[in-house]
Amino acid sequence: MMGDPLVLAIDQGSSSTKCVIVDYKGTIIACDKVEIGETHPYPGHVEQDAEEIWNSVGLAVSKTLKQLQSPYHASDVIVAGISTQRESFLLWDRQTGTPLHPLISWQDQRQVDLPSECFDESVQKKVKQLTGLPLDPMFSASKAKWLLDHYDKDRQRSLKGELCLGTIDSWLLFKIYGEHLIEAGNASRTQLMNVHQVDWDDDLLSLFHVPKACLPNIIPSNGPFPKVIKNSLGPLTIPVGAVMGDSHSALFGHQAFHIGQVKATYGTGSSIMGLIRKEDELHSGLCLTIGWMFGDKVAYAAEGNIRSLGATLRWMASILNISVTELVELGMAGQSDSVALVPGFGGLGAPWWDEKAVGLMTNLTLGTTRQTIASATIESVVYQVADVVNAIRRNVGEIHQLFVDGGPTSHDGLMQLQAKILGCSVFRAERPELSALGVAYMAGLSKEIWTQSGLDKLNKAYNLFEPVSKQDEQDIGFQNWHEAVNQSRRAYA
Repeated sequence: MMGDPLVLAIDQGSSSTKCVIVDYKGTIIACDKVEIGETHPYPGHVEQDAEEIWNSVGLAVSKTLKQLQSPYHASDVIVAGISTQRESFLLWDRQTGTPLHPLISWQDQRQVDLPSECFDESVQKKVKQLTGLPLDPMFSASKAKWLLDHYDKDRQRSLKGELCLGTIDSWLLFKIYGEHLIEAGNASRTQLMNVHQVDWDDDLLSLFHVPKACLPNIIPSNGPFPKVIKNSLGPLTIPVGAVMGDSHSALFGHQAFHIGQVKATYGTGSSIMGLIRKEDELHSGLCLTIGWMFGDKVAYAAEGNIRSLGATLRWMASILNISVTELVELGMAGQSDSVALVPGFGGLGAPWWDEKAVGLMTNLTLGTTRQTIASATIESVVYQVADVVNAIRRNVGEIHQLFVDGGPTSHDGLMQLQAKILGCSVFRAERPELSALGVAYMAGLSKEIWTQSGLDKLNKAYNLFEPVSKQDEQDIGFQNWHEAVNQSRRAYA
C-alpha cells in the first residue's frame, strides 16, 4: 500500500550533488549529498569529471533513500526534479556516450580571447540583444567553440550530429533517457539561444562556429520528457518531472513570483535574480534570462552574476588563518576605516561585466589591522550584492523583499548589514536547500501533487532582518567601494 506521494529532487552543483525528498506539505523529510572534485590543469582552467557527476547522482539518491523513516518508503517517491549548475559545458560522443574532454566549468576562464568578430562593438550589441547576455567567457558559447576547435576542428562530426554539446542538465537527461535535450532556462545561459524566440540562433551559431546538429532540443522546464527510462536514478526508476538551472530553481523555491521580490543566492559566486515585466527594457549591467518555462508560458527574469562571493570569504579566511565564521565575527566587530577590497580575481561580473578588472585593496595604512581587512572583506560581499539589486531596482521599481539562501547567509550580522545597506527587508530561508526545493515544486506540479495557487500554502519559514537607517554612513561606504571598483577597472588601461 502506497502512502502520500513524495518528490525527489537532485541539486547538482559545482562542489557537490545534493538530494532531497519532499512530502506533499513541501517539507524536506530526507536529504544527503555527495562531494565532487574539480581540477585546475592550467591557470584559469576549471574542469570536472562528467562520469563522476553522473555517478554522484545515483549515490546521492541511494544515500537519501536510506534517510527515509516510517511511514515513508522509497515506493512513495513518484517523480524527480533536477536542478543543475549552469553554463558548464561538455562534449561527448552520441553513439557511445563517452565524454571527449572533462566538463568545462562555468568558472573556467580559458576562453577570454573570444572570436575576433566579437571585438566589433556592433557584434557585441547584437549578441546582447539576441541573448540578453554580455559577451563573457562565463557563458557556454566560448566553451563550445574551444571544445570543437580541439576535438572537431573541421566540424565534420558535429555537422553530422555524431557529437553532442550540452550543459549539465543535458548530460544528465542523456544518461537517463538517451536523448539530447536541454531545459529552456539552462539554454538561455549558453549565449547560443535567441532568448526572445526560445530557439537556437543561426547568427550566434555562425559567430561561435557551432553546428546546430550537435546541440540539444530545447524543452520547457516541465517537459515533456521521454517515456522510456534508459538508466535509473540510483535504485529508483521514476520519471523526471522538471529540470531547472540552480539559480532559477532557487527563485521558484522562494516562491518569488511577483515583481519587487528578488532572491540572492550566496555561494562560491552569487546570482541575484527577480522577475521582470518586459524583457526588452533592462539595465545594461543585468542579464536577461528565462526564469522558467511552464508549457508555452515563459517567465523572464533579470539577473546579475557575481564571480567571487563565498570564494572571497574563504580566500581571506585562509590568508588570516582563521575559519570563515571567525572572519565574519572579526569583521562585524570592527570597521573597515575606508579600506575597500575589490575581489576582481577573474574580472568583475554584474553590473560591470569587466573581465580585465583586477583584484585589489585600497586605502591601506600602517594602522590597518586584521580586523580592518576582515571588515573590508565583509563589505565587499554586501556591496556587490547591493550593486546588482540596485540595478534591478532601476528596472522594476522598489524592491520590497530580498530572499536569500546559501552558506554565507547563516551569519546573522552579515544579513543585518545587507538589510541596512539595501534599505529593504531581507528574508533568510530556514530551509537551506532552495535550489532543490524549487525544482521539487515544479516536478510536483507536473504530477498534480500541488497546484500553482497551492504552492503558497506550502511550508515557508524565514528569519527576517529589517534595515536600520544610517544613511550618511551607508553613502560614505558605498562611495569608497565604487572608487575602489573604478581603480580595479582602470588598472589595466
